[in-house]
Amino acid sequence: MSAGSSPRILSNAAPEQQNRVQQLAQHLRNTPLPDAELPHNLGLYLSRQTFSRLLFLHELYQQIVPVHGVVMEFGVRWGQNLAVLHALRGMYEPYNYNRRIIGFDTFNGFPAVSTQDGGQAHPGHYSVPANYQQYLNELLALHEAESPLPHKRKFELVAGDATLTVPAYLQAHPETVVAFAYFDFYINAPTKACLEAILPRMPKGAILAFDELNSPEFPGETLAFDEVLGLRNYAIRRSPLNPLISYIVL
Repeated sequence: MSAGSSPRILSNAAPEQQNRVQQLAQHLRNTPLPDAELPHNLGLYLSRQTFSRLLFLHELYQQIVPVHGVVMEFGVRWGQNLAVLHALRGMYEPYNYNRRIIGFDTFNGFPAVSTQDGGQAHPGHYSVPANYQQYLNELLALHEAESPLPHKRKFELVAGDATLTVPAYLQAHPETVVAFAYFDFYINAPTKACLEAILPRMPKGAILAFDELNSPEFPGETLAFDEVLGLRNYAIRRSPLNPLISYIVL
C-alpha cells in the first residue's frame, strides 16, 4: 500500500486548518533550502499542534530520567515519537545505554476492531507503506550514529500483533523493567493486553501515557484503562500544551 492510498485518517481539524496543513506540506516538499540546511530548519514547517506534542513528550521524559528501565511505545506508525524520545535520551542521559527505546506496531494498521472501539476505527486504518519498517530502522540508525556510544544498539522495532509480540518479547527478555510506556493504539484489545503484560514490569514512579483517553471517537482505550487499572484509582494528569495526551504516574 502506498502512502497515497492509505485509508482515511480521522482529523478533528476544520477544513481551513487541514488546508493550511496541506500548504505547509507543499512548502516543505518544494523547499528552496539546500539539503545541508533543511534538517536544521524544520521548525519552519512545524505546526503549533505538532510542536505542542513534542513539548509534552519532553515534559514526560524529564520525569522518567531518575526511573530505571526501558521506554516502550505501543503504536509507532511513522515513528516520530521514537525519534524524539531517542533525541531526549541523548540530551538528558547520553551514556545511559540501558535506556532502550522499543516500538511495537503491526505496520499494517488495525488488525481487527470491535464494537468497543466506536464507529471510526476500521481494519487497516493507520497503516504505512510497504517496507516502511526498514526505512524507519535506517532512519533511527542514523540518529543512533550521532549519539554517544553508537556501537550500543539502543532502539528496537517489533512488528506484528502486539497481543502476541509483547508477551513474547517479555518472555525473551525477562530482565525488562519499563520506566515509560506510551499507548497510541486507539483500540481496546491490544491496549488492554499490553497493559496487562507490562504492568508487572513497571516500578513506582514509572509513567503510563495515553493518546486517546476520554476520546469519543475511540472509546476503546478508555475502556481498556478502566478494565485494567480502574479510572477511580489514579490521578489522570494532562498538560495545558495538548488537549489529548494524558498520563499517570505509578
